[in-house]
Amino acid sequence: MKKNSGSNSITPSYDQNIQNIRNEFGNFSDLIIREFKIGSSNIKAFLVMIDGLVDKMVINEHILKPLMRDISIYRKEQFTCEEVYTFIKENILYSHCITEESDWAKTVHCILCGDVALFIEGIDRCLLISVRGWESRGIEEPNTEVVVRGPREGFTENLRTNTALIRRKIRDPKLKIESIKIGKISKTDIAICYIESIAKKELVDEVKRRLEKIDMEYILESGYIESFIEDGKYSIFPTVGNSEKPDVVVGKIMEGRVAILVDGTPFALTVPYLFVEAFQTSEDYYSRPYYYSIVRLLRYFSFFVSTTLPALYIAVTTFHQELLPTSLLISITSAQAGIPFPSFAETLTMLVIYEILKEAGVRLPRPVGQAISIVGALVIGEAAVSAGLIGAPMVVTVAFTAISTFMIPAISDAATIIRFACVIMSAICGLYGIMLIWILMIIHLCSLKSFGINYLAPIAPVVVHDLKDVFVRLPWRILKKRPIVFNKKF
Repeated sequence: MKKNSGSNSITPSYDQNIQNIRNEFGNFSDLIIREFKIGSSNIKAFLVMIDGLVDKMVINEHILKPLMRDISIYRKEQFTCEEVYTFIKENILYSHCITEESDWAKTVHCILCGDVALFIEGIDRCLLISVRGWESRGIEEPNTEVVVRGPREGFTENLRTNTALIRRKIRDPKLKIESIKIGKISKTDIAICYIESIAKKELVDEVKRRLEKIDMEYILESGYIESFIEDGKYSIFPTVGNSEKPDVVVGKIMEGRVAILVDGTPFALTVPYLFVEAFQTSEDYYSRPYYYSIVRLLRYFSFFVSTTLPALYIAVTTFHQELLPTSLLISITSAQAGIPFPSFAETLTMLVIYEILKEAGVRLPRPVGQAISIVGALVIGEAAVSAGLIGAPMVVTVAFTAISTFMIPAISDAATIIRFACVIMSAICGLYGIMLIWILMIIHLCSLKSFGINYLAPIAPVVVHDLKDVFVRLPWRILKKRPIVFNKKF
């Protein structure tokens, strides 16, 4: 945009205001300036809007039509521009949100956000009318958090739709939704959601402080913000949670957390985020607790399998054969007979192929991605075993590892990195190398914090009151009290 050649305020001059608009927006192909006369008078006015950001039907029926035709019904014999301006504002325009603005920069910003600006001859301010209306995706079930039982609705890319989804579930005036803008150029709308009487004031203030410190030209997704506000900036573990499901975010808000919504993305952020949350799903709380307590224990086991099983295979087959039963050792040895590669090279190759197939399956269109999975899992695996390049035990090990990773999607990235580290160390030191990686990982987890809360809480330090929803999920009559790790007042 060109720099405004006029003053910082709107002038009473009709021609000067039009010229300022054209100077400000330059050759915007989607800029619309609609000039007209108000009713049967000679008072000139014009509307300014961005095509594609406004609802044209509302403008035609509820702004232009009353101003150009219906206003004659109320016509007085003599009137001033100021009287017409006031009359239009109070009696003519059918809109739920109309604001007056005299500052030029704020007017331009509102136009770019989808408002319509009404300039009237002889008036040194304008009316900003909210008629925002652009194509947006409807509320759908998010593909990243599919459930068998529970709400099917997910956040969309529209910020106001997302705040409404939260407000619909928490009908309490203590639910606060505060808005700020981040991004020097994008000026992206951000909403901070919390319940005033539940979330600690220090936590809310810390969230605002970190958000206000973000110095970026544009924000396109909540991931931009996550990297600026998270603790442990070089950690492989996430210290900021994210979800596409309103019920999940509302549940976290009810426990005393703060949610951050970003316009343009369906992923909401929640803080603080604890390690144990990676093993919890919304469905745990919608069904009877007994089966899902077992499933939760399986998730912890899956994390161990995902990070350690390939390394264990290398360590046992290379350094510690005496740990295996003789019959099992004979089976593995016979299956590995004729394989030209050592276990480490074999494992590393299979893990790299798996990561390539996974990435290809995710990026390609869904039908093609499924074909890639079938070709990778069945054709390539079977062909590699038949050709004597890979042993059958290795294929089983990698397949079980891959399936286990899908049980813990929240920390699958961290699990992958730990897996490769364990594989390398097991090839060097055997089981001692794996133990070393786990000791370092536990020390690192104990040192992490998320907005002042220990990342391993309530496991370390132990908070007995909150352990009822960590390894198993106890019945709701026991869970009705909130975790005290976020606010000791509960």
